[in-house]
Amino acid sequence: MSSDRIKIVWIYPDLLSTYGDQGNTIVLERRAALRGIPTETVSLRSDEPVPADGDIYLLGGGEDRPQILAAQRLGNDGGLARAVQSGAVVFGVCAGYQILGREFGGDEGQQLPGLGLLDITSGRGEQRAVGEIVGDVAAELNVPRITGFENHQGVTRLGPNARPFAQVVHGIGNGDGYEGAYTGRVLGTYMHGPALVRNPGLADLLLTWAVGRELQPLDDSWAGRLREERLNAVMNAGA
Repeated sequence: MSSDRIKIVWIYPDLLSTYGDQGNTIVLERRAALRGIPTETVSLRSDEPVPADGDIYLLGGGEDRPQILAAQRLGNDGGLARAVQSGAVVFGVCAGYQILGREFGGDEGQQLPGLGLLDITSGRGEQRAVGEIVGDVAAELNVPRITGFENHQGVTRLGPNARPFAQVVHGIGNGDGYEGAYTGRVLGTYMHGPALVRNPGLADLLLTWAVGRELQPLDDSWAGRLREERLNAVMNAGA
């Protein structure tokens, strides 16, 4: 970014917004505004070209057929790939996470091409992962323990050019003991909730990447209360 104005692009809400993940957009807008950082949000339908001048791109969850269609259209469009090459931040959730990878499992179990923006490969597992998920985030990202809700049958394997986002404390995540993945400023996760509502530290990580500097802290008493409630409920239930 050349300035502190943030352009947020919510990609294909007509295809990838099954689980209320558009709440991630609202949280970013709000946390930027509290710091005096103006934002512009573009809600991009699947028949519109992806602008390459965004600062943060968000992809949500979706069912099998909408996921396949979204991957095809994003691949043909090329705008998101160009934005990543220019240093944009990308945050994908569930279906959006899988689309960012090299391959993902289709509605009949077939492997389909993703965008290749994350060095991951996803397929269909034998059992569906449904429930609360908790994880300890990679230390270099400086984000507190995360909480979310997962609902997927995906199994994701990381290649050598991707790093795990978090180590699973409770739940399934990728299926290998880790949850999510990231490379540079591209980050994906299976966490709904929405993820940025439950985890303000993660929202601030994306904003920090976008503006290229440290952000002033906020009073997170309300957001922190929600996060602690969910963490306590999950961890106490498993005690």
